[in-house]
Amino acid sequence: MEGTIVNFRGTRRVKSHNQMVLQVPGVDSKDKASKLVGKKVVWKTPGGKEMVGQITNIHGNSGALRIRFGTGMPGQSIGQKVSVE
Repeated sequence: MEGTIVNFRGTRRVKSHNQMVLQVPGVDSKDKASKLVGKKVVWKTPGGKEMVGQITNIHGNSGALRIRFGTGMPGQSIGQKVSVE
């Protein structure tokens, strides 16, 4: 399954650099999104590295998901595809 990183998780003034918001096609409700909580997410950097994160919770009411990575994510990851395993 594939998804797209939408943005960093955070407020207007404070951003969490190791937490991202993910949107998966076909997931458009809280119920569908809650079934994906706990799965692994892999993002491949342009250099070939793999950064692994985990879906921790849902984000909002329209099926977005929160991902937590071990380290901070670069801004280039926004808009990129990730694989959900």
